[in-house]
Amino acid sequence: MSENNVIQTEQFRDMDLLVQIEQNPDISQAGMAQELGVAVGTINWHIKRLVAKGYVKVKRAQRKKLRYIITPEGLALRARLTIDFVRNQFDLYRRIRERMLALISEISGDEPRAVRLVGEGEIAEVCQLTCMEQGVAIINSDDIPRIVIEGLKIRLEQPVKANQAIVTNPIENLTER
Repeated sequence: MSENNVIQTEQFRDMDLLVQIEQNPDISQAGMAQELGVAVGTINWHIKRLVAKGYVKVKRAQRKKLRYIITPEGLALRARLTIDFVRNQFDLYRRIRERMLALISEISGDEPRAVRLVGEGEIAEVCQLTCMEQGVAIINSDDIPRIVIEGLKIRLEQPVKANQAIVTNPIENLTER
C-alpha cells in the first residue's frame, strides 16, 4: 500500500470515527470497533490521536464509562474529510467512465454493439450504466467482446473466432518447421 493510500485510509477511518461519535457520544471503543469492523486497539489509537490533535475531548460520564465530545475543530475536520471523500469518489467515477468509453470505442462498429460484462460490485455498476448510456447492449454470450472488471482494473477481451488460430508461443511455432 502506498503512503498516499495509507494516509487516505487513516483519514477515512478518522471520518468514520467522528461520524460514530457524533451519532452516539456514549459509544464504547468496543462498540465503535464492532461497527467499523476493526480491532479495539485500532480505535483506541485513532481516538488518542484525535484527542491529541484537539478534535475530540473525552469526559468521564460514569465510573467506567466515557463520553466523547467532538470539538469545533473536529467538526471542521469531519466536514473537510467528507468533502475529500466525495471528491475522491467522483474522481474514481470519472476515471471508470473514461476507461469504459475508451473500451467501447475499441469494439468493432459493423456489428450490433454488444458486450458481456464480467465482474460485480460498484465498478461493474458504473460500467453497466456507461454501456447503457452509449447504446451498448449487455448480453451473456461468449461470441461477443467481454469487458472484465477485477477490482479497479477494467480490460476488454475479444472473442476467439473459430477460424482464428491461437498462437501461445510464436517462437516455438517457428522452431517446429
